[in-house]
Amino acid sequence: MSHPVDHSVLRVANCSGFYGDRLSAAREMVEGGPIDVLTGDWLAELTMLILAGNRLKGRPGYAPTFLRQLEDVLGACLERGIKIVSNAGGLDPAGCADAVRELAARLGLSPRVAHVTGDDVTGRDLDLVNADTGERLTATPLTANAYLGGRPIAAALSAGADVVVTGRVTDAALVTGPGIWRYGWGPADLDPLAGSVVAGHIIECGCQATGGNYAFFQDVPDLARCGFPIAELHADGSCVITKHPGTGGLVSVGTVTAQLLYEIAGPRYPGPDVVARFDTVALSSDGPDRVRVTGARGEPPPDTLKVAVNYLAGYRNTMTLVLTGLDIEDKARVAEETIWARIPKDSFDQVDVTLTGHGLLRITVMDADQRKAGRAFSSAVVETGLAGYPGFYGLTPPGPASPYGVYWPVLVPASEVRPEVYVDGERVPLDATEPRGDVSPPQPSGAADDLAATAGVTSGDASGGDIPGSEAAVRMPLGRIAGARSGDKGGNANLGVWTTTPERYTWLAAHLTTERLKSLLPELAPYRVDRYALPNLNALNFVIHGLLGRGVAASPRMDPQAKALGEELRACPVEVPARLV
Repeated sequence: MSHPVDHSVLRVANCSGFYGDRLSAAREMVEGGPIDVLTGDWLAELTMLILAGNRLKGRPGYAPTFLRQLEDVLGACLERGIKIVSNAGGLDPAGCADAVRELAARLGLSPRVAHVTGDDVTGRDLDLVNADTGERLTATPLTANAYLGGRPIAAALSAGADVVVTGRVTDAALVTGPGIWRYGWGPADLDPLAGSVVAGHIIECGCQATGGNYAFFQDVPDLARCGFPIAELHADGSCVITKHPGTGGLVSVGTVTAQLLYEIAGPRYPGPDVVARFDTVALSSDGPDRVRVTGARGEPPPDTLKVAVNYLAGYRNTMTLVLTGLDIEDKARVAEETIWARIPKDSFDQVDVTLTGHGLLRITVMDADQRKAGRAFSSAVVETGLAGYPGFYGLTPPGPASPYGVYWPVLVPASEVRPEVYVDGERVPLDATEPRGDVSPPQPSGAADDLAATAGVTSGDASGGDIPGSEAAVRMPLGRIAGARSGDKGGNANLGVWTTTPERYTWLAAHLTTERLKSLLPELAPYRVDRYALPNLNALNFVIHGLLGRGVAASPRMDPQAKALGEELRACPVEVPARLV
């Protein structure tokens, strides 16, 4: 029996932030309180490459963990009228939809199952120019998937689907699609669409909106039992972010701000349905574990879609040696000399050597030759065990190389990508003639635009923000008055930094220039860094171009997704005006 539908609010719940998230989350969200739509995000840029590898081995090209979660909740969702929307279809949404029907039949259930295709453009004649670097790809793509929007999902729900499985859609589309379905937004309803994108961005990463990975984690109660987020979406695109009562975690202006800053670039957040202006969003407390999100403004979407291309680039292997005691740098030098004497460094396509502050010497090699990158390299390292530096021991045994892929983002005309929607095998008509506008690319604050002006700082990068000599200052870690969250976007990393009051933000915006950031984190010095101001959130966002090389799968960094970058910055000591402490 279906519960009464309250058309004044659409409760969209998340139960997965990545492929591998908590399996019990779907059941927790369905049983924990009223919801209207259950969503989950299974697809990161790396996930598409993982699924491609699975498919090459004869395994499913979709995320089978979705089926495991669905088994727990499908019956209850059908009984209560809860719609299920998931991108777990990955590289094979039709196959995933068939698997859902097989599962339902085994459970004695008869849901209407839809799947969305059209994102897969592998084999098409694409202009393979990297959208970040301008390079042209010469390798053959293994996968190529366009980021679709929410309208195909809305069409499936409007056609009566109980379960909607997609391939590559934007993460926010999992909320935008149900919003279009419930409220009937058209392409011209830019502000409501933008609000739904903001809501989708907040809840897409699961517990990261409810206290997970939060800079001020000591403030989060019962983090071990953190509840997943819910967006109560209204017809005007505003929403309230919350979680089920009785669950652990925290929903606060701080936790929502942290997630808003995750994996973004400039204030304009482009997508297939709308460009959402993150510099217009306002957050306010709406009671315990409730944050109201209002003010999102939208602009017409660009006339291009992003396509995530992956290709196999070769093989990689990593050996990690521990250096202890005295003369760490000399020991590292000797370790390298003895290794490269056995297998020449310049014989590999690429080599990365990193000595951490904790005495770990991490050596990664990449090469087209699997044997050379495998046992030939790792055995050469082990052979130095009795003929190298004192105190030798390693954290990794000798082993074979593993294949790695490269993520390559490109842009294609949106008119060349045609989504298709099928409900129980029958195609549903979809209007693909939506008007699109030309949206200027976001500009960094170093480009003399209005973003720097709104922050109350100059557009240049002079090392301003020093505390006048007459003002008392306290030397302390930046993280005592500022939070941070960092992440990956292809080969780039983003680092969002926020604080709690306009006064603190004024100081932060003046103090934390890109040059000062590079002085605090010297590893960033070689890279181009763009800074964007978000005064409405008391926040700055930095984009570090090329820090992650060719993407997560190809990055030799110990932290290939730049997850720890924000915490490294927060640990840096700075001079803070005493009045702000």
